[in-house]
Amino acid sequence: MADYKETLDYLFGKLPMYQRQGKTAYKKTLDNIFALCEHSGNPHKRFKSIHVAGTNGKGSVSHMLASVLQTAGYKTGLYTSPHLTDFRERIKINGEMIPEYELVNYVEENKDFFDKIKPSFFEMTVAAAFYYFAKREVDVAVIETGLGGRLDSTNIITPLLSIITNISFDHVQFLGNTLKDIAVEKAGIIKKGVPVVIGEYDEETSEIFIKRAEKLNSPIFFADKEYSCEYSLLSSDYKQILNVDKNGKPEYYNLKIDLNGVYQKKNVICVLKSIDVLSEKFNLHKEDVYKGLLHVTDNTGFRGRWQVLGYNPLIVADGGHNEAGLKEVVEQIKKIPYKTLHFIFGTVKDKDIESILSLLPKDAFYYFTKAEIPRAYDEKDLLKRALSSGLRGTSYDNVEKAFYEAKKNAAKEDFIFAGGSIFVIAEVLQIFDNNK
Repeated sequence: MADYKETLDYLFGKLPMYQRQGKTAYKKTLDNIFALCEHSGNPHKRFKSIHVAGTNGKGSVSHMLASVLQTAGYKTGLYTSPHLTDFRERIKINGEMIPEYELVNYVEENKDFFDKIKPSFFEMTVAAAFYYFAKREVDVAVIETGLGGRLDSTNIITPLLSIITNISFDHVQFLGNTLKDIAVEKAGIIKKGVPVVIGEYDEETSEIFIKRAEKLNSPIFFADKEYSCEYSLLSSDYKQILNVDKNGKPEYYNLKIDLNGVYQKKNVICVLKSIDVLSEKFNLHKEDVYKGLLHVTDNTGFRGRWQVLGYNPLIVADGGHNEAGLKEVVEQIKKIPYKTLHFIFGTVKDKDIESILSLLPKDAFYYFTKAEIPRAYDEKDLLKRALSSGLRGTSYDNVEKAFYEAKKNAAKEDFIFAGGSIFVIAEVLQIFDNNK
């Protein structure tokens, strides 16, 4: 019988994984995930689900929804990716990670079948999540897509609600070079007769969602056509306070959330419209929304989104890694008072490096680095291109060195920010976890 470490080695080492290797792990068929689930008795048909896709915000929306459902008393599964410091973060029920023995047993029992059909890392992980949620008889599971939508391994479920947060450029080598191409892939999660909430209306892409919804007789809602949130501030206990209107009238006044990114306003709007739709299937009250959004981190263990790690100097980590995500992050950085900005930055090879570098603040001192994954962009090349883009800094061959150098150089009134790649953030969080 394998132990947990051997199980992880099997999952990570023997099978290609997009997050570590890139294109070799992207499959253009759902045959394997159907086969895996059929082999386990089609667990995905034995629980209610909510399906969440989008370029940015799908992780935040998934965790917020799970927190509200959990607060309302529902046994709530949550499948997300990637993980930050522990593989089991991907598969949770009511905020508790899947036990090690459950994962070990699942892989052990199905290993012969895996070796026969050779599924990808994602296919195995999704199948394990579906099996676990069915076995534990969850009331509902919030399922986040990994990449795209149409061909994502999660896209075999028929959910109660489909959610598409927004569309912007990311993973263009798989999803297409235009926003319309990307929208077509995301629209692939819309199912016949199943309502769909779109977080943000966009002239260029919304017609694609509308046409697909009409074709499938699926009610469609654009969250930002009904909800708006112009006002936010930070409370003394470092919670974000929002005033949200619905159809021009106050709906959620003094709504406190424990996720501090200013960009979360957009995600909250998407969540609130989704709750409107879900209220037809679940017993959800306003107090569940208030309490659930106030305790997202406690309820679900959500990390890595404008996460404050220290004060004097202020230390923040945020996983925004594509152009749209980084724009939002940079806008929030501009609102922070500091004497010097120390920016720990690393990215991966398949990003548009020039576009990303052009977004970064010119007044920062950069600590260019790379995460310990094969896809990481070489820190020396990154420094070279950054210097030619008018940025200043130096490079470090691992995240730990970059982090401690930034910390050594920073005065109390300075600001240390870590970002650019979810994998850089993961290693920064690991440093903090190891020093607790």
